[in-house]
Amino acid sequence: MNELRGRVAVVTGGGSGIGRGIALTLGAEGMTVAVADIQESKAREVAAEIEASGGRGLGIGVDVTSVESLARAAEAIVARTGGVNLLCANAGVLARVGPLANHTIGDWEYTLSVNVLGIVKTVAAFLPALRERAPDTHIVTTASLGGLVSDVGAPMGAYVASKYACVGYSEMLRAELEREGIGVSVLCPAVVASSLLTTSTENRPGAFGEQAAVDLGAAPANVKGEGPHLALRRAMPAEDVGPILLRAIRANRFHVLTHPHARPLVDARLQGVLADFDFAARE
Repeated sequence: MNELRGRVAVVTGGGSGIGRGIALTLGAEGMTVAVADIQESKAREVAAEIEASGGRGLGIGVDVTSVESLARAAEAIVARTGGVNLLCANAGVLARVGPLANHTIGDWEYTLSVNVLGIVKTVAAFLPALRERAPDTHIVTTASLGGLVSDVGAPMGAYVASKYACVGYSEMLRAELEREGIGVSVLCPAVVASSLLTTSTENRPGAFGEQAAVDLGAAPANVKGEGPHLALRRAMPAEDVGPILLRAIRANRFHVLTHPHARPLVDARLQGVLADFDFAARE
């Protein structure tokens, strides 16, 4: 998907953080950007930023855990813009930072309802519109470096598990949609400066219980050292993610990686998998 000017993008979770950065980048490329967020006021603010820079933006409220809310959003966006060429299923939450033993069932249910089922429901809602304009349309899901390795410098098991699921889902989706000319990429950033913990707390339904305070005291000793782990603590500005993603979309790359210094962590995981294959092959 090379030509973006004059086309239509949808960015969920676009009211802040990575989503905002993506939306601003796409707007600057000449796309009409439908900024969708559970906090509609934030979505409208980002859409106004795009408009102020000479682009075309549309702010809309959406709850990605609700099939009905997504259906209304998809219908409204298509009615206003005529169709969809690019979907960025970006909305996500971080329900708890602390040991798995301290994760509540509510933490798990909240995390999976947004980070996994929210992406599945978002794609389902917009796939008909993308197919209308295929080939040369594209889907981006937002996972995390924590969807490739669990050793990300902080204990957040539910989040990591949800991002592994996102990567697996996205791999299957890419294979299935390739024949239709619909590309799929999965964004796997490490630490990005954002208000994720704040928005996760503000938007957490009461049915899932209260958001817990961050607990880094139980982080394993190895994540407090130097090397890749120390580098992961240096947060990338959210605005820097958009240009990286844009380049990957144009090249139809699957994994969109924002932090090259994290490669040793991924290498170590893959080497561990291969070593276990070697062990299994021994008599």
